[in-house]
Amino acid sequence: MSEEVQMFLDEAKELMEKAVQHTNQELLKIRAGKAMPNMLDGISVDYYGVPSPLNQVATVTTPDARTLAIRPFERSLVSAIEKAIKDSDLGFNPQNDGETIRINIPPLTEERRKQLVKQVKQEVENGKISVRNIRKETNDSLKKLQKEGIPEDEVKAAEEKVQKLTDTFGAKIDDLLAKKEAELMTV
Repeated sequence: MSEEVQMFLDEAKELMEKAVQHTNQELLKIRAGKAMPNMLDGISVDYYGVPSPLNQVATVTTPDARTLAIRPFERSLVSAIEKAIKDSDLGFNPQNDGETIRINIPPLTEERRKQLVKQVKQEVENGKISVRNIRKETNDSLKKLQKEGIPEDEVKAAEEKVQKLTDTFGAKIDDLLAKKEAELMTV
């Protein structure tokens, strides 16, 4: 197999791995009724006029399975952090004791679990679409190489490898779905 074709295959594999990692990151943001520090990863706090990620201005811990504790590095940030959490779309109600902010995570209702499973399925579908788009772009690039003189049988073999990569990474994304769905539906 020519160096150019191998380069496209390596790039496709790398991009598909990134698509799976991105899907996994998005699924981690969907809470499953247990308190996890990464639930607050998307929150930015106004730190002296600069929006800063919460984990850079405070320590987030889980003292128990249903509680998040946020301890700012500077006491003056307590109200800014509390406001950022309230303004987020997470639906949390933070409680502030002057030094630490606590968030109690309510157990999920059956209806909410089903909504979250739908959300998970949408994220998984987005991941699969990304993988399929990578396959399409790689195959288009291989066809261009064929027009530039690479033998047709080499391009066909490369397209088969791209399809195998697509199937492999699609299966990895399906595994993420199965795990997250089981996590969400466990009471």
